[in-house]
Amino acid sequence: MPRTHATHHITIVGGGFAGLTAAITAAEAGAKVTVYEAHHTLGGRARTAEGPYKTNEGPHALYKGGPHWTWLKQRGLLGELAPLPPLEAARLRLRHKGTLRRTPPFAMLKLLRRTPEQAPIETDFKTWATAIAGEEAANTAANYSAVAIFHHNPGALSAAFVQERLRRATKLPPEAHYPRGGWASVIDRMAARAWNLGVRVETLARVDTIPDDHGPVIIATSLDAARTLLKDDSLTWPSGRTALLDLAVRTLPRARLLPHSRLRSSGGTPMIGGTSTGDAFAVSDLDAPGWIERFTAQDRTLAPTNEQLIQGQIPIAPHESHADGIARAEELLDLGFPAWRDRITYRNEALANGRTGAVDHPGTSWRDRPRVDRGDDVYLAGDQVAAPGVLSEVSFNSALEAVTLALGIRSRAGLDLKHA
Repeated sequence: MPRTHATHHITIVGGGFAGLTAAITAAEAGAKVTVYEAHHTLGGRARTAEGPYKTNEGPHALYKGGPHWTWLKQRGLLGELAPLPPLEAARLRLRHKGTLRRTPPFAMLKLLRRTPEQAPIETDFKTWATAIAGEEAANTAANYSAVAIFHHNPGALSAAFVQERLRRATKLPPEAHYPRGGWASVIDRMAARAWNLGVRVETLARVDTIPDDHGPVIIATSLDAARTLLKDDSLTWPSGRTALLDLAVRTLPRARLLPHSRLRSSGGTPMIGGTSTGDAFAVSDLDAPGWIERFTAQDRTLAPTNEQLIQGQIPIAPHESHADGIARAEELLDLGFPAWRDRITYRNEALANGRTGAVDHPGTSWRDRPRVDRGDDVYLAGDQVAAPGVLSEVSFNSALEAVTLALGIRSRAGLDLKHA
């Protein structure tokens, strides 16, 4: 007999992006909802640090082409987006063979023109891409895709998985957008909508067990936390491991003359007639996976006046150390940010292990990840479960699917997982 969702009480464990998406969706469908969040604030990995430097947990972007974009926009939850000035967009730099360039290698462009349907699931990206454009183009494209994958060896992953993210990351006009004030601004609006819909939110409330007489429960935590909570060792899926670097530096005036010795001590920054070329907007590494971005290029509210906020996320292999990743980040800084060591006002480093979303190896796709429906009215939502999409889209899609199953809704507008 179909459930009458209007009378249900749904429990959601986790108040991040997935948990709030599920809470709003369930409340809009008429269910009573309680959210339990172990932290003192909502947001999960979408939290933005408080204080003068508004950093996210690693670089964050909101992809316009995803289903969550429409959902957020329809509810007035997107808020103001930070536009990227044309001058800053022109300062995107690519490291190739140890030097900076403005455009990708020509052979790499062959791969960017191909659709994700043409890339096979069963073959690794490097093998597939090498057959099309050669080994060098395959390597550079795989390394560039790290901006949307955060894996130390994207070439070893499923060709279909990598190519879809490469296509989205290089699409023109760019799909990546940035909520003004950081991701916390979106979370704050989502939380306000949830409260207005009558959702009960309890923070500093860690859930260790699920009672035997529970109603529908949506576990919207990391997969590691869900595995512990549900005592289910099958809840595993590969993810990335990354070194995170947050850096604030004093703004370098354009065309400022700097002493040659200072520049050389900071890595030999390129000069034009003895004058600094200015800070890059972003430096993408084509020699190895890695990405450094100056987030104040599009949003000046993220750092104090006359300072620039830079964030980097460098994938590292299991045998590499956090220091190895930071060293590679500093190499990119040397290339794209003149005399950055002399300008530092804030620095923070971290190691993120298994916190960058799912990666699919050859022969697997999102359908093979841990399923949303765990049986006995328990459902999963998050970025490593069986739902399609790129980055936060997986959390969003799985949250909607979890609510659909929990409330017995037979149809849902705006998303069809069977054909995604």
